[in-house]
Amino acid sequence: MPPAKGMGVEPEIAFGQVLRELRKGRDLSQEVLALESGLERNYVSLLELGRNSASLKTIFKLAPALGISVAEFMSMVEIRASEKRSGKARSKG
Repeated sequence: MPPAKGMGVEPEIAFGQVLRELRKGRDLSQEVLALESGLERNYVSLLELGRNSASLKTIFKLAPALGISVAEFMSMVEIRASEKRSGKARSKG
């Protein structure tokens, strides 16, 4: 499905990119993040890959485990989703 008009990146992809960057920035493995947020590691992986959409309940579990407010988290996702796609994928760092 193409991104919504005016959107540069699919919301699920933007969410996953931000989730991965926050997790890595806090030096957390997917396992530790999953444990701290009450989720399964494979689900965290699928979210990071943009293959699943996070529910509100999931977002409210992830944000505190990442040490960030839900509002700040979703603001970061919104900004990322509105960025124009470059020809290349972002570096995974």
